[in-house]
Amino acid sequence: MTEGRIVHTDLLQAHPLLRTESLCEARAVVGRAFCDHRLNLRHRDARLAVRHNHVSGRNISLNALRYGAEVEIDPGQLGGFYLLQIPLQGHAFVTHRGEEVSASRKIATILNPDRGTRMVWSGNCDKLLLQIDRTYLEGVAEDLLAGPLPGPVRFAPAVDLDRPQGRALRSCVLTAARRAERGELWCAGAGLQESWTERELAVGLLGLHESNISHALWRSERPLLSRDLHRAIDYMHAHYPDPLRLDEIAAHSGVTPRALQLGFRKAFNLSPMQYLQKVRLDAAHYRLRRRQGRERVTDVAVSCGFPHLGRFAQHYRARFGRSPSEGNGGPERNLRGS
Repeated sequence: MTEGRIVHTDLLQAHPLLRTESLCEARAVVGRAFCDHRLNLRHRDARLAVRHNHVSGRNISLNALRYGAEVEIDPGQLGGFYLLQIPLQGHAFVTHRGEEVSASRKIATILNPDRGTRMVWSGNCDKLLLQIDRTYLEGVAEDLLAGPLPGPVRFAPAVDLDRPQGRALRSCVLTAARRAERGELWCAGAGLQESWTERELAVGLLGLHESNISHALWRSERPLLSRDLHRAIDYMHAHYPDPLRLDEIAAHSGVTPRALQLGFRKAFNLSPMQYLQKVRLDAAHYRLRRRQGRERVTDVAVSCGFPHLGRFAQHYRARFGRSPSEGNGGPERNLRGS
């Protein structure tokens, strides 16, 4: 399916949050997912047909939202998050930071948390929404700048989806939504792939769209997206069952082992081999949660790159708080808390 033919029902349908014709229910449920807001029909005799699909991680959420009637939305200031709104069909008029944006499949919008917003969505308006926690995004920005921010990060409200940067940003968000729909992300907690995806979305937004810190990011010596790091991560996820060595991963990534170690330490505060171990543990955890008695723990361990069952059980308990044989494990930990 091409991006030009995407409609609301194609995205995140495995994660339904709301189906309603009630204005009050829509206001309450959508408000809990985002923030309190005013929601009114533009025409009193119109009928809502709200469809809201939602999946959330530790620092972001993805949402596919349609109201089914022309509505006015006034969330005021979002406060705790940034919101990228990508229209998939229909249109919306968005007033934000004193600017009026006519949003469509060619123009997306991003709302800053400390500026007021008013919107009118058309009756056939479907949007894919990326919500990013403000504190998290500012932390990623400080990491990229290797220093404190000069103030709040503020993005330009309009995102031109016909420009290469806009197309790349939309593709990044759509890819995450499709992976979530296929059960590859946010289906079994917050593991390494989820942490990496959240960071990639935040870095993508900072690097691909104009903001008040764009000039500082462009001057920064640290690249926003390291191709070498991407190659290493992709290689690990594709070959984690194999007995990988650091020099092999480095050679595939086109860097020295030392450079690879420094890159992983900066991005994750982990060595490459520690990262690989967590990839293997996350894969085993996913399979054990869904095995329903069909796979033995030993078979899962070996197929995920752990030839020694005792060590596997030890590492598994340290990461998930219980033994592999208990299956539907306890709380997972993110990279910083691992």
